[in-house]
Amino acid sequence: MAENRIRFSATLIERGINMSLMEETLQEQLSRIIIKEAKGESKKAVFDKGLLLKVLAFLSPSLLLVLWEIFARLELIDIRLFSSPVMIFKTMMPMLYSGELLYHTFISAQRIVLGFLAGAVPGVILGLSMGLFAPVRASLMPMVSATFPIPKLAIMPLILIIFGLGEASKIFTIGIGVFYLVLINTMAGVLNIDDIYLDVAKNFGAKPFQFYTTVAFPGALPMIFAGFKLGMGTALLLIVAAELSAAKAGVGWMIWRAYDMFDIEKMFVALITLAFLGYIFSNLLEIAEKIVIPWQNNRR
Repeated sequence: MAENRIRFSATLIERGINMSLMEETLQEQLSRIIIKEAKGESKKAVFDKGLLLKVLAFLSPSLLLVLWEIFARLELIDIRLFSSPVMIFKTMMPMLYSGELLYHTFISAQRIVLGFLAGAVPGVILGLSMGLFAPVRASLMPMVSATFPIPKLAIMPLILIIFGLGEASKIFTIGIGVFYLVLINTMAGVLNIDDIYLDVAKNFGAKPFQFYTTVAFPGALPMIFAGFKLGMGTALLLIVAAELSAAKAGVGWMIWRAYDMFDIEKMFVALITLAFLGYIFSNLLEIAEKIVIPWQNNRR
């Protein structure tokens, strides 16, 4: 009898253990299913959100154009001053087919890129130096603070006297506007780096050049790209003013030429082209930022 009881108890314990294992296995499988479903719903939600944002990005300017055309046809706005999307489109097509619009766009894009590089490269180098070394910052910051608020258009006559009426004056005008924004943002990015990274580099015997390449530059990249974006916006503003003086081609020249002839449609074509250039350059900077600092994209 005692042996039967022991066997019966052992059987019950074994069955209980098996049942517990089965329950744990079922719970584990159920948890995996729930996690997979949650991930799938999360991916679907992200996809739906991304699709919605793309639809909104397309609909908002389209709606604006439709309303503009409706107001023009109902004569709620003066088409002599504001024209209409259809009239602007009719003016744009011959300019596009003849190559005139592409030529002026290429000239302006070339000046913008050269001016941007002329201002951004020294802005990054000097900004890193001012952020890393207090003596450099103390020496140069008063001059930066004094000259930065001066409107860049106000010094255009001086730029023309120094550089003449050629391409150099236009590139320098854009470059000087980009320079300050990139410099200030780069310096701020370096100053925001935690001191522990600088101390580690110093303890490992990093040379001055290595401070630039391994600590300051990577740590300041988010702020550097913020400066690039602000600088590109400024470059697009300055190109119009730069092409006002002694220019024979370019989008800015088109705007001023249309103004002289009171050709509203051509003026809007030039403005739309300038907006298109801004959109292209902005997206190129966004792509470059995602490639160079992918961890920033993960935070969004």
